[in-house]
Amino acid sequence: MKSSEKLTYRDAGVDTLEGQRAVSLMKEHVRKTFDANVLTDLGSFGGLYELKGADIKEGAEPVLVSGTDGVGTKLKLAFMTGDHSTVGQDCVAMCVNDVLCQGARPLFFLDYIATGKVQAEKISEIVKGIADGCREAGCALIGGETAEMPGFYAEGEYDMAGFCVGIVDKKKIITGEKISEGDSIIGLFSSGIHSNGYSLVRKVFFDENEFKLQDHITELGETLSKALLRPTRIYSKACRAVCDFDIKGIVHITGGGFFENVPRVLPKDLCAEFDTTAWEPPAIFPLIKKIGNMEKREMFSTFNMGIGMMFFAGSEDAEKMLKVLKENGEDAAIIGKVIKKQTDEVTLK
Repeated sequence: MKSSEKLTYRDAGVDTLEGQRAVSLMKEHVRKTFDANVLTDLGSFGGLYELKGADIKEGAEPVLVSGTDGVGTKLKLAFMTGDHSTVGQDCVAMCVNDVLCQGARPLFFLDYIATGKVQAEKISEIVKGIADGCREAGCALIGGETAEMPGFYAEGEYDMAGFCVGIVDKKKIITGEKISEGDSIIGLFSSGIHSNGYSLVRKVFFDENEFKLQDHITELGETLSKALLRPTRIYSKACRAVCDFDIKGIVHITGGGFFENVPRVLPKDLCAEFDTTAWEPPAIFPLIKKIGNMEKREMFSTFNMGIGMMFFAGSEDAEKMLKVLKENGEDAAIIGKVIKKQTDEVTLK
């Protein structure tokens, strides 16, 4: 290029007009998540959220609880299929479910999407999924960032992360320190793999075997793509349904499965014993185990195995909680109990 020719940002690969069009397309989805506490519209430099009406009772000591996460390599499947409608909910779920574990109610959410080239319709599809997840979680989507970074990502690819803030009365923060021997463990069922273990999933199905995403799998009763892209469940409604009970601990089963996440709430002298016959995992897990020739412990160390969240409570409370959960349409079961610590902090029966 001759020095006399005038360069533009678009010549470098950044199309600001397409970015503006993406914002215009996503606005209708974002505004559907707003509640009376949102004080700014989309496009402000910062999102404002008023705490005045955030269910803060007189005498309470409000504490803000925050969480941030992404979707991981599950995004690769969205790239492979061209279906970007569900990964936004995954992003919300990964953040919101963590905040719920401290007993907090989610207030608001922000997202970050980075890509090599902004395609307005694709970004709008992703943000619609985020907005759907926020409405499911009961929180407002008050801001975000879409970064166009030419030369940084492969063509058609992007990354995504989210950030959630919730609120809880200091006296009601759930830490796990009150968990005691004999307590029951309630498992809330997952929708499938959720958003963890996808590097292994891709290796099992596509690297070691010759599966195609469009294959209809008899064991699943659906295509592989539908099973693998099913979004992560959001457990806000379940937590609200039982918030008046004495919940001693909540665990979100994410990366590391049972063996990494459950010990995060257990007192040092206790362990969790699970009856793995108390629930039936979604069919995708036995299929992975079979074709991947994987051991039971490895499966429970990597995946949620059909349990996305756990509540720890006294045995009498647990039975009542289970009844309330089922009355509210939640799929759940008592899946284990707390016992004195043995060799491991988690045991499987």
